[in-house]
Amino acid sequence: MIAREDNPEFLNSFLDYSITILNKSPNSVKEYNYDLAMFLKYMKIHFGMVEEQELENIVINDFDINTLKRITLEDIHAFVSYLAINNKSKAATRARKISTIRIFFKYLSTKEKILDVNPAQNLETPKKEKRMPKYLTLEDSEKLLDVTINDENRNKERDFAIITLFLNCGLRLSELIGINIKDIHFDDCKMTVIGKGNKERTIYLNKACVNALNSYLEVRPKEGIDYKSKDALFLSERKERISRRTVQHIVEKELKQAGLDTTKYSAHKLRHTAATLMYQYGEVDIRALQELLGHASISTTEIYTHVANNQVRDAVERNPLANK
Repeated sequence: MIAREDNPEFLNSFLDYSITILNKSPNSVKEYNYDLAMFLKYMKIHFGMVEEQELENIVINDFDINTLKRITLEDIHAFVSYLAINNKSKAATRARKISTIRIFFKYLSTKEKILDVNPAQNLETPKKEKRMPKYLTLEDSEKLLDVTINDENRNKERDFAIITLFLNCGLRLSELIGINIKDIHFDDCKMTVIGKGNKERTIYLNKACVNALNSYLEVRPKEGIDYKSKDALFLSERKERISRRTVQHIVEKELKQAGLDTTKYSAHKLRHTAATLMYQYGEVDIRALQELLGHASISTTEIYTHVANNQVRDAVERNPLANK
């Protein structure tokens, strides 16, 4: 976590703008802070302002406007090159940092008017590799659910509800831990979640989700809950809102018990699984899937329209000319 006092004032102003005007989530703003602090630290090395070469040891609260005005597109390219070569950053990571830098310099040049020229105006995003999403098969998903509900631990109802929501609703990890009890509407079999960019959307609950949630709510602690967490759906052992790490640990533990590879699968891969199974078995329209998953762009959803090799083979076998 980077403290505000470690930042130059213009960076803190941008972070405030991101929250209040751009309506970015706290997690997004935290990422902005991390990316831009790293960028400014690199610039101090790049401009020969420090002898220190380790980024974590460089301070940036003295980074002034005049130095900011020196930055050109070529300097930003040098930073991106550093990410690729020295940090071995993947294209997706570089793309995120480039997006942050682009928004930052646009703010400085068009909103604050600190800069006369926007050096990131023509900054391009690296082409990302398109990979098929990793996901559990239907058989493996059923095995994971069976193992979780039969797990002999005192939190099995909670853990089963978590796995069930991931596999049936395609939730993001941040969405799951942010659910409050009041967000669930059993009469209408639906719930509301807050996704990326603080966007609210409705998730419809099937019978499996309703049953799992009801079973958990029967045993959910009612006394001694941390005041800040009293509305939270999922609670930790300390009776606080469950954390990202705890959920990741739960998923990893149950995957291991199901005999599944934890180097391939994770909480996020359960989201991939839900999307893929809905598309393959539920004949879900791609636009409906986009809305369900909370994707801003249909191109993001399209990665789930792949089909397994056996389905392709079966399609060929079902060709009416196959036996001619």
